[in-house]
Amino acid sequence: MGLINLGNLLALQERDTKRLALEQQLQSVPREIAGIEARIAAERAAIETAKAEWHGLEAKKKSLENDIKGSEEKAGKYRTQQLEVRKNDEYRALTHEIETMETAIAGFEEAELKVMYEIDEAKRRFAVAEAELKANISGYEAKLKSLRAREAQLQGEQQAAAAVVAAARALVPEDQLKVYDRIARKPGHPVCVPVHAGRCGGCHMKVSANVEFEARKGDEIATCDQCTRIVVWER
Repeated sequence: MGLINLGNLLALQERDTKRLALEQQLQSVPREIAGIEARIAAERAAIETAKAEWHGLEAKKKSLENDIKGSEEKAGKYRTQQLEVRKNDEYRALTHEIETMETAIAGFEEAELKVMYEIDEAKRRFAVAEAELKANISGYEAKLKSLRAREAQLQGEQQAAAAVVAAARALVPEDQLKVYDRIARKPGHPVCVPVHAGRCGGCHMKVSANVEFEARKGDEIATCDQCTRIVVWER
């Protein structure tokens, strides 16, 4: 293994750490965007729910209007028939039917008045809800725009950071890069840590005297006996 240049290795680690931080930020953006899009969808669904309540009452009112019209037509038909019948029992039967229709009409009209009041209340609630929910949507859309701009910025920064890392890697010998990359694949950055008072600055376990000696010399890579991180003598 070639002579170690700690400055180059530490520079690579610093730039690699910045690249990883940018990648983590970039990975979090799609989740944030999805969360905001879900909130926008929920607000729009709430608007549609409020609108459906109002329209449902309008449909109920229309149905009552049809019931009133149908009952009035039946009552009119019975009155016409009364003019044609000659028997008292038939006349009384038609009178009963007319009275039944008139009672039904009165009930429908009362229900219609109640529904008309409910429609006015539903319209008011819808107007208030629509204004509030649209304001919420507008705020979420502004956040979405900002996040997408941030995502584009991070993508640019990540690409630039990757180029800087590539330049730093070019200054480190291949055999030392293999050691660096092997350790970097494991969780728990950084790769290079100080050794102080005989202990590794990564896992904080005691290193062997030989590892401490090699780290002190600094002309070859020394790795922790426990976590295998590259240990650097802390002067």
